Amino acid sequence: LREILTAAHDRLPLPAELSTALQNLGNFDALGQVLQTALQDEVPLLPRDGGFVRAGFRQDLDEQRQLRDDSRQLIAAMQADMAQQTGIASLKIKHNNVLGYFIEVTAANADKMPSDPESGFIHRQTLASATRYTTVELSNLEEKIRAAGERSLAIELEVFAGLRDDILGQAEGLLALADALAVLDLSAALTHLALSENWVRPSLSEDKHLSIIGGRHPVVEAALKRDGGTPFIANDLTMDEADHIWLLTGPNMAGKSTYLRQNALIVILAQMGSFVPAASAEIGLVDRLFSRVGASDDLASGRSTFMVEMVETATILNQATDRSFVILDEIGRGTATYDGLSIAWATVEYLTEKISCRALFATHYHELTALADRLEPLSCHSCQVKEWEGEVIFLHTVAPGAADRSYGIHVGKLAGLPKPVVSRAEEVLSRLEAEEQQSSALSADLPLFAVTPAVSSTAPPKKSAALEKLEEINVDSLSPRQALDLLYDLKDLSHADD
Repeated sequence: LREILTAAHDRLPLPAELSTALQNLGNFDALGQVLQTALQDEVPLLPRDGGFVRAGFRQDLDEQRQLRDDSRQLIAAMQADMAQQTGIASLKIKHNNVLGYFIEVTAANADKMPSDPESGFIHRQTLASATRYTTVELSNLEEKIRAAGERSLAIELEVFAGLRDDILGQAEGLLALADALAVLDLSAALTHLALSENWVRPSLSEDKHLSIIGGRHPVVEAALKRDGGTPFIANDLTMDEADHIWLLTGPNMAGKSTYLRQNALIVILAQMGSFVPAASAEIGLVDRLFSRVGASDDLASGRSTFMVEMVETATILNQATDRSFVILDEIGRGTATYDGLSIAWATVEYLTEKISCRALFATHYHELTALADRLEPLSCHSCQVKEWEGEVIFLHTVAPGAADRSYGIHVGKLAGLPKPVVSRAEEVLSRLEAEEQQSSALSADLPLFAVTPAVSSTAPPKKSAALEKLEEINVDSLSPRQALDLLYDLKDLSHADD
């Protein structure tokens, strides 16, 4: 990397970040050589597990390892000598965690074992099926094997401590190297994307102008290419002081959510110093980006999907400034129609008149398009579709104007709803649309943001017989018996009124 960047710098001065990265690519060849020589290619997670020092790095470590690892051959040779000495072919040398190494013969061969002290066999344990012995030679070998394992691990830990000290001695330079590699990694990745995906360099300004021509969603575009090469339909976004709130309507599956997200991603990429997926982009700096998209809940904390939506919306309305960029997707859809429509209506007004930020507001509440007549910074746009021979074709193109339908039943059909459900839904929709056109009783009784009309009749309501009798009574003069009788009378009169 140092050689590549130096050669590039000789041809053309590097950008400031890459120039700093080049300066931080210090020479650590000596340290790297030591680590390469000392450590195995695959090392354990913890030093105490051992086995991480490469063979040949320390002669004393190799000797201890050989003694430890050759123990099986040494034990096998000793077992063969003892079997020949005693004439017991079934004699075995075994090991357990309690006795360590020991000699074992079956009970039938116990009488054949030499019992005189000069033979060297020392009795250790008698079992029902076997008798166990040891020798001074076997004990010494066992001690050497155990010591070799402990010594080899001690040597490895000593090597580890030395390598650690070597690294810590160059910690400052290594941390700078890590930062440089991170910058180079990020720059290389973004450069690869810009070249391979035809991204462009955006221009940034300090005003509130926002112009994205031919913007694309980088993730969706890549997925389309991977799944068959379907081209991504690019769209424009242009905002300024006079037109900074876009109300986006259109059918389900037409691309509203994708459009919101792609513009937010382009703003983020531009301000982090990257090229962007667009034909051209002019970005007025954004102080914060807010999004309220998708459906999620927090039931463990007692918050429903709609409550989470309202909390996120409240955060945006309380924290956004006139320099923020906000995307809102389907505000108010999680509650009753008039509740949700009212919340969405008020939210659009607040964003436009109080905050005055740049915002994209996607909705299926087509009634909100009426706001464009009285809110000058707000304009209506929609995702286009085309109906052809009873089918709906999604064009995925954003154009000025408002949509009048959502085509939700068509999406349900695409999703696989049973035919009877689709047919019944179309029947109900036709009836509801007919009632709406005829100013049905429902729409007349519940006009949006209208005051409930007062009762037109001027005649005073007629008093009930029970109420008239109650007004004639002097409560203070009633005896308990009279009061009880009165209650029965009032009860009879109330039934008569009903």
